[in-house]
Amino acid sequence: MMGLPGFVEGYGTVHPWCAEAEAPARAVIPARRAAGRAQVLPDLDAALSAAGVRDGMCLSFHHHLRNGDAVLNAVMAAVAQAGLGDMVLAPSSVFPVHAPLADHMARGVAVGLRTGYVSGPVAAALAQGALARPAVLGTHGGRARDIETGRASIDVAFIAAAMADRAGNLTGAEGPAAFGPIGYGRVDAARARVVVAVTDCLVDRLPCAPDIPAEQVDFIVPVARIGDARGIASGTTRIAGDEGGGRIADMAASLIEASGVLRGGMSFQTGAGGISLAVARRLGRRMAARGVVGGFASGGITAPLVALHRAGLLRELRDVQAFDLQAVKSYRRDAGHVGMSASDYANPQRGDAVVNQLDAVILGAAEVDLGFNVNVTTGGDGVILGGSGGHADCAAGAGLCVIVTRMSARGGRARIVERVRTRTTPGCCVDAVVSEAGIAINPARADLCARAKAAGLPVVTLEQMRAQGPNGAARADSDDAGPVVAVCEYRDGRVIDVVRAGEGRP
Repeated sequence: MMGLPGFVEGYGTVHPWCAEAEAPARAVIPARRAAGRAQVLPDLDAALSAAGVRDGMCLSFHHHLRNGDAVLNAVMAAVAQAGLGDMVLAPSSVFPVHAPLADHMARGVAVGLRTGYVSGPVAAALAQGALARPAVLGTHGGRARDIETGRASIDVAFIAAAMADRAGNLTGAEGPAAFGPIGYGRVDAARARVVVAVTDCLVDRLPCAPDIPAEQVDFIVPVARIGDARGIASGTTRIAGDEGGGRIADMAASLIEASGVLRGGMSFQTGAGGISLAVARRLGRRMAARGVVGGFASGGITAPLVALHRAGLLRELRDVQAFDLQAVKSYRRDAGHVGMSASDYANPQRGDAVVNQLDAVILGAAEVDLGFNVNVTTGGDGVILGGSGGHADCAAGAGLCVIVTRMSARGGRARIVERVRTRTTPGCCVDAVVSEAGIAINPARADLCARAKAAGLPVVTLEQMRAQGPNGAARADSDDAGPVVAVCEYRDGRVIDVVRAGEGRP
């Protein structure tokens, strides 16, 4: 985390994030409506022509198929084949499966990228300066806010639909590549100038309520496949089962219980990391033992949360995206498993956003520093490994934010450091950090510290935690650091950090 520049070429004036200052609200633009019945087109080439796609436009995509998505690659191949270029892309997330995008960046087919998360070959290409202008890495809630206020203006939204009917109604619940709710695509469909649905299952009439109504869809393109739903459960969405991860999960669950939020009607969310998912299981056991029935769990829904709901321990699941196939199945069959848009979920301009109703959230970290700042954007070596996604949104909204992390990453690199490489979530939003060394509680939460100590939990300081781990010495800042390759925006649109080219060099 270095000092922010006042201006970034290709981005513009930098308005730094500050905890003490509140960003001004922006007016919300009305939702769009398609002129009439959606038109079925023969292929993506026809869709580009019908939608009026030309050089320099902004195209958006959603990531509900995660590492199984095939739509972004297919559309960009058609864009390149048509000889179009200078595109700004606004996918809600980018995964390793989107590796062909790196080549489109290198050849100028894509010159800009706005997203909440990026990993794999595209992230590596960004770090090498392959994009003509800095990428903008925001949050899921910030993306929804930007689209609804027009700060991010989408020319054409390409919406992957697991099933579509000929009128243009879309769902992610049914079809050969069913992936669950279309939470991110709903925001795009409501505000984009043109909406193109891409589906591998076109029917006369949907057998369920649509995620996106026909009145927001202009064109439908049937394709051979939109992707592989088996790629949804990928990357971090694996439950930690080792002894160290289990101990961290136990302590985090104990802290949540000691905090007083483990009560009837409680609401919570877990991140996609393995330890976070393990905490959900342990919370379920404690809820069952105490006879506690929670109100809802939210976010990216996973099998452990589905199990709690089926056991009667959660009345409702509020889902913006399914993180595994069990969640997809639950969304299709269970009336208590409801979809929501990314705006419903985390828009910082909405007081009724679900993240603001969370009693607790359990999130992971690539790094945590002595100011409780969290980095989930870059590795300790500076390589881009993801981005905020919903991390900063949930941390800001929840009543209790608990970060769970191991003391070291693969290769022995320290995760508890003096200063994070890249700040994703500010320390003022983090209440506690749990690792193998114990529980560190933010000094601003004296009440939580007292409860944890009264419960006999192993409370330590972050300094003590850092001392027990690998060497996490401070990194020297450089005045002649490389050019900015990514601008990290906080959920309100202000800049919280930047990523520079060459930071990943040893």
